Amino acid sequence: MKSYNPTTPSRRHMTSVGSHLVSRGKPLKSLTKRVREDSGRNNQGRITTRHQGGGSKKLYRMVDFRQNIMDIPSKVERIEYDPYRNAFIARIIYQNGKRSYILAYSSAKEGDLIVCSQKAPVKDGNRMMLKNIPVGYMVHNIEINPGKGGQVAKSAGSYAEVVANDENYTTLKMPSSERRKVLWDCFASIGQVSNPDYSLMTIGKAGRSRWLGVRPTVRGSAMNPVDHPYGGGEGRQKRGTRKPKTLWGKVTGGRKTRNRKKWSNKLIVSRRIKKNKK
Repeated sequence: MKSYNPTTPSRRHMTSVGSHLVSRGKPLKSLTKRVREDSGRNNQGRITTRHQGGGSKKLYRMVDFRQNIMDIPSKVERIEYDPYRNAFIARIIYQNGKRSYILAYSSAKEGDLIVCSQKAPVKDGNRMMLKNIPVGYMVHNIEINPGKGGQVAKSAGSYAEVVANDENYTTLKMPSSERRKVLWDCFASIGQVSNPDYSLMTIGKAGRSRWLGVRPTVRGSAMNPVDHPYGGGEGRQKRGTRKPKTLWGKVTGGRKTRNRKKWSNKLIVSRRIKKNKK
């Protein structure tokens, strides 16, 4: 982590991930595109997600979550910063000359050789079928449906652990501690996602949140009664409602939101371990 000299009060506690971990220079133009910023608005222009807007101008990097070029080795050319995600990305070049972006694994460095194959050598960065990955290994960018591309464990520092392989299914211990079965014909990349120190980063000041496109958030208890169920009262008042509620009065916190009839419930071996509130 990089810390800063306390030249201002906001700089005193600010931290960031060191820029020495990523390569300098611009991204590959053919693998970038401009994405329209809607600031949390729908097709009628109405705000449907609060606290979004502004932010620095940025280009979207087209990351290949499938990596469906099989049995052709590739080399890591660069480790790059991606403004649309908290993990780093790696630019790779295949032996046939094609380039693409993939999620960088935690130990990735320039010059590494990786390959995607049904059964590849078990080392960080290689991508292979779950049934061929030994028990105990960390995996990321995991497919849920064969051929669809990675959907699980893609954020900074994330990984799932291979627990068992049995009867066409691989049991994975998810980042949430939930254990669930996934078809063992699905592909996954070995290792942990890059930038595991991201969770330790301190924003430091409000302006840095604005750079990231995050607008100010106001506590419900600081509002008037007309604006929020928690609003009103003199000074710092308690919530005033028996159950925690959203701005629109919907009960939240403690209420289960997962559909009890969802088809994939049968694939969950054990639910996540809930953390005790202090």
